[in-house]
Amino acid sequence: MVAKDLKNFSSPVFPFTAIVGQEEMKLALQLNVIDPKIGGVMIMGDRGTGKSTTIRAIADLLPEIEVVKDDPFNSHKSDLDLMGNEVKQAIQNGETIETELIKIPMVDLPLGATEDRVCGTIDIEKALTDGVKAFEPGLLAKANRGLLYVDEVNLLDDHLVDILLDSAASGWNTVEREGISIRHPARFVLVGSGNPEEGELRPQLLDRFGMHAEIRTVKDPLLRVKVVEERTSFDQTPQVWLDNYAEQQQELRDRIVTAQNLLPTVELDYDLRIKISEVCSRLDVDGLRGDIVTNRAAKAHAAYHNRTKVTLEDISAIITLCLRHRLRKDPLEAIDSGDKVSKVFKEVFEIEE
Repeated sequence: MVAKDLKNFSSPVFPFTAIVGQEEMKLALQLNVIDPKIGGVMIMGDRGTGKSTTIRAIADLLPEIEVVKDDPFNSHKSDLDLMGNEVKQAIQNGETIETELIKIPMVDLPLGATEDRVCGTIDIEKALTDGVKAFEPGLLAKANRGLLYVDEVNLLDDHLVDILLDSAASGWNTVEREGISIRHPARFVLVGSGNPEEGELRPQLLDRFGMHAEIRTVKDPLLRVKVVEERTSFDQTPQVWLDNYAEQQQELRDRIVTAQNLLPTVELDYDLRIKISEVCSRLDVDGLRGDIVTNRAAKAHAAYHNRTKVTLEDISAIITLCLRHRLRKDPLEAIDSGDKVSKVFKEVFEIEE
């Protein structure tokens, strides 16, 4: 009872629709929520620019999901790709499954986390003495069907980043120890953030993130004052803010759900797909991940705007986000390759300046 009461008294979250500016980051997050297969988003920017606030706000905005009660993996009651083995077996045995509604899980990965904390551990002693697979779930289990946020991802151990990216791409986490193997669903939107001054992520890891958003500190004094005043006002009277933005929050929530349902019907013409691949080819992007992510993101953007056909505007809005971090770079060159992507996009799609 106490745990449930504590859940209800969680601290108020700044409304997503009230966040000023940072359009690139907000768009990337929304598209990843519409289609988690885009592969997550890496947000690089200055300290104190609202990265964490925005990520918590999108998690808070999303509608509740139905999960199997008391299940450590937030299992879906009917989708096999989103349920743990115990739930699968219970369904096969014809047992009735109790469900409950929960807020979309938002898991913070602490910088000092160990592999066991992230992936979960197998109790070998129990396995050997009792003959049962005793599994202690980790953060990946908690994050299933939700968001996993890694602040300062560029300071995280490369090996852990690799595990996170593998799980995010495959939707499964496998833990193996002493010949015992346990596999559970781990489908989540991976969001990493970092400050470029503290070092870049290795190119092969950076490439695995679907999108790369860059945010800068607001320079306009009037806008800065507005942001400071709004944050101060929210901290003093959070409920008033939540009430004022309730309608806008609900509108955006409905829009995202509509887009998720529309997504499977969205079409991308062959000609446009050829041109997207031509842009990737001209930019000398390694591999085909860039082509795949750009196609996915363009469809998600079309669905977000309630269209079933991808237009040039959709591709224009997302192509820089999808490709800027995949360009082969001179080590001395800064990551801002957005201008290069934009220039080649305009040439290939024959858009006049």
